[in-house]
Amino acid sequence: MDSPLVVVLVEPTGPINVGSVARLCANFAVSELRLVAPRCDPHAEDAVKMAVHGKNLLTQASIHPSLLDAVQDCRRTIATCGRLDHGEIPLHSPEVGLTWLNTPPLDRTLSQSPIAVVFGREDRGLTNDELRLCQRVVTLYSDPTYPSLNLSHAVAVILHELKRLQATDHNKGHVAEVVADPAPAADMQGFLEDAQDLLLEIGFLLEHTVSARMAKLQNLLQRASARREEVALLRGMIRQVRWAIRTHRT
Repeated sequence: MDSPLVVVLVEPTGPINVGSVARLCANFAVSELRLVAPRCDPHAEDAVKMAVHGKNLLTQASIHPSLLDAVQDCRRTIATCGRLDHGEIPLHSPEVGLTWLNTPPLDRTLSQSPIAVVFGREDRGLTNDELRLCQRVVTLYSDPTYPSLNLSHAVAVILHELKRLQATDHNKGHVAEVVADPAPAADMQGFLEDAQDLLLEIGFLLEHTVSARMAKLQNLLQRASARREEVALLRGMIRQVRWAIRTHRT
């Protein structure tokens, strides 16, 4: 059985866009709409009018204070990016990213854990820190002179492509490769915070370079698709090193 699909909008400002996305969620059988710190009233008249048959998804949309909170229960998360200044974060084509998103988990007990697609602000998209909370980042095919799409248009393209890939696999009788899920965003964030504290304490990191160097470490772990148990191992090592250092000092 397919995992529930969640659409996450980060700080949407336009009620018409929110309503349009709710309608698209109904069109493509999305299980849930989640809003991160919306900067508009998602239940405004314009939003409700645009939602049409997606009104239930709109009225039941959950509100979250942060992206991390919104995706903490998701086993796989993909972000969308239309910016050119994304640093060293690798960008994938929709075919590659969405095929990965839809592959079954190695641990079948996770098959009903949701998968998520995250969309950024209408005016500036997602920050690099927010992109790194997601295990994959996809970019749409558009002219590089103006790569940013309207929010609801981007949602339509992604959901259509995801549905097309699912239908193609079904019609051709393809069996999706089973792969292990990467560590959830909350687990990864907890490890990075512990690692940063220790590396600052021992002088490996300096305050003025800490953000850039920790971003490189996070990029490395994302590229490696580090699993939950692997991140837990690294976190345990960090905590044991900190304990040993402080015990030796005393």
